Amino acid sequence: MVFSSSNLVDTKKWLSLLEAARMLGIHPATLRRWADAGEVACMLTPGGHRRFAEADILEFEQKHSQRRQELAAAQVWADQATARARREIQTHQNLPWLKDMGEAEREERRSLGRRLMGLIMNYISIPEGGEALVEEAGRIGNEYARRAIDYNLPITIPIQAALFFRDTIVETALVLPENARLHPEGNLYILRRISTILNAVELAIAESYEKR
Repeated sequence: MVFSSSNLVDTKKWLSLLEAARMLGIHPATLRRWADAGEVACMLTPGGHRRFAEADILEFEQKHSQRRQELAAAQVWADQATARARREIQTHQNLPWLKDMGEAEREERRSLGRRLMGLIMNYISIPEGGEALVEEAGRIGNEYARRAIDYNLPITIPIQAALFFRDTIVETALVLPENARLHPEGNLYILRRISTILNAVELAIAESYEKR
């Protein structure tokens, strides 16, 4: 949001565009773009120069630092969840949804799993919204159900696979290493976003079986 200096009482410490950008560790052009988009409050001098309140810049930096920490933790979670899922699958080859599965079918499941993990990461990376990603999760659930139906599998099989996936990634989020752990609100945010995507997948599986 941009304010005119004529409407402000100068009781704050003001920074130039360059000074504020240095404080945030970004290029001035980036800060200018954020200010023009209303993401960072600023005022305009009579000469048309942007000025930023130091308090606003400090608050903005704190929020973005927290967000960067959340995204870093989410990446650690994704890497560890993927590795853990692979280990669990190798250890439990007799799981109902793995037993007697051919290599072609296994590759189909792996492909869907990779797509779903990428979708979750994208959904976690945005602070709010993402309805299109939730819809895509539903389409993945539909596709997974369709393939299970093509193999004449009962609904319990894809649901067991979905629950296995949910348990693996949620448990991984709960046992992240100390250096990747977030404050409780950050962990809750990640878990809620994960749950939203997986709920869409599981509901889509059930709906696909109802419609067959």
